[in-house]
Amino acid sequence: MDLDRLGERICILGPSNSGKSTLAAAIGARRSLPVVHLDQYRFQPGTQWVERPDGEFEALHDAAVAGERWVIDGNYSRWLPTRLERATGLVLLDASTAASMIRYFRRTLGSGHRVGALEGTRDRIGMEMITFILGPARAGRRRNRVVFEDFAGPKTFVPSRGALREFYRDNGLTFDAR
Repeated sequence: MDLDRLGERICILGPSNSGKSTLAAAIGARRSLPVVHLDQYRFQPGTQWVERPDGEFEALHDAAVAGERWVIDGNYSRWLPTRLERATGLVLLDASTAASMIRYFRRTLGSGHRVGALEGTRDRIGMEMITFILGPARAGRRRNRVVFEDFAGPKTFVPSRGALREFYRDNGLTFDAR
């Protein structure tokens, strides 16, 4: 799908470690759209994934969603309806659990900056994330497919890493967008 068809408020969903933040940055760079990585709003900077209070996150989320132009990556199903009401387009990454797990280990063991990382924090391998990828993230994939089917606007389903590479190529996106 041509990125222009997705409009100027693009929502990106998908399992943990599927490439949502990297894709959001690439689309934002290509389309000159502000990029919002919801993990950076949900979790406190400089921590190992300590959540902000719900009210604080909701205020940040709702302020971002109220904007006229954006690409927002992240799931957070409790707040998803508000986002989808404003979204002009939806991209669903549907990476397999195995692909998400491999990407988690690669990005955690790799060095340097990663798109969407928490400021002042270096990712490290944790059983909590491994358990999440193997459990709740799998259920989230099913929920996201239902959300995708119900979304009435322009949308793109990206079922695999190969399809994601093709989406990048077809839309002139680069993996380096930071």
